[in-house]
Amino acid sequence: MSVETSSTTRAVKRDGMAKIAAASFIGSAIEWYDFFLFGTAAALVFGKLFFPGADPLSGTLLAFATFGVGFFARPLGGIIAGHLGDRIGRKKTLVGTLLLMGAATAAVGILPSYAAVGAWAPILLVALRLCQGLGVGGEWGGAALLAVEHAPASKRGFYGSWPQMGIPAGLLLSSGAFALVTALPEGDFLSWGWRVPFLASAVLVIVGLIIRAKISEPPAFKKILESKTQVKHPIMEVLRNYPKEVALSAGIRFADNVLYYVFATFGLTYMTAELGLPKSMALAGVLVASAIELITMPLFGALSDRIGRRPVVLMGAVIMVAMAFPFFWLVGTGSSLAIIIACTITIAGAHSMVFAPLSAWFSELFGAGVRYSGVSVGFQMGSLIAGAPTPLLATYLLSINGGAYWPVALMVIVAGLVTLVSALIARDHSKNGASESM
Repeated sequence: MSVETSSTTRAVKRDGMAKIAAASFIGSAIEWYDFFLFGTAAALVFGKLFFPGADPLSGTLLAFATFGVGFFARPLGGIIAGHLGDRIGRKKTLVGTLLLMGAATAAVGILPSYAAVGAWAPILLVALRLCQGLGVGGEWGGAALLAVEHAPASKRGFYGSWPQMGIPAGLLLSSGAFALVTALPEGDFLSWGWRVPFLASAVLVIVGLIIRAKISEPPAFKKILESKTQVKHPIMEVLRNYPKEVALSAGIRFADNVLYYVFATFGLTYMTAELGLPKSMALAGVLVASAIELITMPLFGALSDRIGRRPVVLMGAVIMVAMAFPFFWLVGTGSSLAIIIACTITIAGAHSMVFAPLSAWFSELFGAGVRYSGVSVGFQMGSLIAGAPTPLLATYLLSINGGAYWPVALMVIVAGLVTLVSALIARDHSKNGASESM
């Protein structure tokens, strides 16, 4: 092969990876926009509209409990999507998860409040949150594999960080959308303004579907389809042959779950309800940090290709533990600059480190025939155990301790330690060549 031909081939491969990375990022961003939109609304509006009979604290607790319901559906979504992804393909499954999530989110935008339909309002809200949980539960595994299984072995961490970037992008979009509508008069915001970001999801989903329709199945799974060697019951195979990998994957996820939902979701409630700061100031800190994380996420993903997945995650967990108390000291000053610094260090710094390498790390732990099921179950079990109770538990701890934040800070430290231990035990194949052929 001539040098010119070889260069052309490499250029085509780079163009192909660019499209695949973009597809995994955009689809993931839309899914997480939908998922985080609910969390922001739970912090700012759902307590008033769907649980109006409760006092403000109880209303917030009930709203966060509804937010947590989505986490309980995520493992089931991961199992269903994992089975389909390992049986019929990554691409078809990802189209289904995007449609489910988009439909559920748009439906929240037209949901009547408690004042209109009584108890049916919170019941329907919970049902739609369950659908969101099913959708996002199946999304991450497929988006991660789409990027990692197409990528060259030496760049799996970098390309695997692209679907991870969907989380700060989704939070950026959802927080930005709410920042716009919260500028409305309070009456307009509560009556119709909060619904606009949910209805906008329908447009985003159409864009995502168009992009995903143009991608192909990863080579590793194409071989399985062509040879008709799909595993009949992928989840059973995972539980039989990879129980340790599933458990350690869930443990590694404690840091990113607790960190994100304390500092980004609960943090909004703490700054507005407890400290009395303007909604715009609290949202600004999260917005700036999320924008910066779009840059730091691929950087730390690439770093994991050079020094390994484990060292990057360990660094992030250490920073998370170290920032548990300083975060609350900084936001407690009421300074916009201090809030931005606190959010940037915890979200763009620590969270990027503990999250960016996970697509590649988890994918390298499982065989191709059960990989969608394996990464999905491990990832979503971590979300259920560590993510679901975090905003609710943080709000409760704050209330029973007279507004003192130290129990929440201790919770952050414990989560960081769980990740540290799990990461030290889990195998890291990135540097030993064990997963070159994946």
